[in-house]
Amino acid sequence: MVYYKTSEEIELIRQNCLLVSKTLALVGSLLKPGITGKEIDAKAEAFIRDHGAEPGFKGYRDFPATLCISPNECIVHGIPSDQEFKDGDVVSVDCGVYHNDYYGDAAFTFAIGEIEQDVMDLLMVTNESLYKGIEMAKVGGRLGDIGWAIQDYTQTKHGYGVVRELVGHGLGRNLHEKPEVPNYGKRGKGPLLKEGLVIAIEPMINLGTKSIRASRDGWTIETKDRKVSAHYEHTIAITKNGPDILSDHSYINETIKNNAEINEIPRKK
Repeated sequence: MVYYKTSEEIELIRQNCLLVSKTLALVGSLLKPGITGKEIDAKAEAFIRDHGAEPGFKGYRDFPATLCISPNECIVHGIPSDQEFKDGDVVSVDCGVYHNDYYGDAAFTFAIGEIEQDVMDLLMVTNESLYKGIEMAKVGGRLGDIGWAIQDYTQTKHGYGVVRELVGHGLGRNLHEKPEVPNYGKRGKGPLLKEGLVIAIEPMINLGTKSIRASRDGWTIETKDRKVSAHYEHTIAITKNGPDILSDHSYINETIKNNAEINEIPRKK
């Protein structure tokens, strides 16, 4: 069943998504060569709890951490570790919070130090594809319009691999609600988009093949060819006035400007 949200519920979800965004901004201020995922995860958990919320991921289906930290060929669901980040790493960080009976969810991929141009292009295209998908999230449209826009931009126009097995999702009182939101599809196909629908749109795009594999830890999903992957996510509400982005990457971008170790990810048209 798809649950449509009232304006009051959307505002509660927005508050949580903004806290997620501020947590990701904190991550952006901390990331540098030599720091570990576990160190960042501990600070993120403290930040969320200091703001009166709970980590949305920790304990969810027994996931052991506050953040999903997925470097390089890891696509999503990476468990924070003691391995130090190094110059040239790209790091996807996914965060969720739970407060006042609702969740918030967003993700961002960071680039540390000197990044190869083909990898930076992947990040820019994936980031831009997120907004291509959001533009299609309109009352009267179809769910397939969103996936088509992402796939057309990343795969058809740029030749990247679009992950099939992992998708976006509805969000509300549960972290994962109906409908699933694939990053591929056909225009005009799929469920009708209606006012009050809240969904997380999250392109997961690979530099090489779309094929994936599960790692031995039981959580981390990696590219089969071990090439780099990128992941960006916003939670949005569909309204009569168009898509309303409830999370806010501008907090992250402002932090990145003040961290010389992290590259800005410009929008690529």
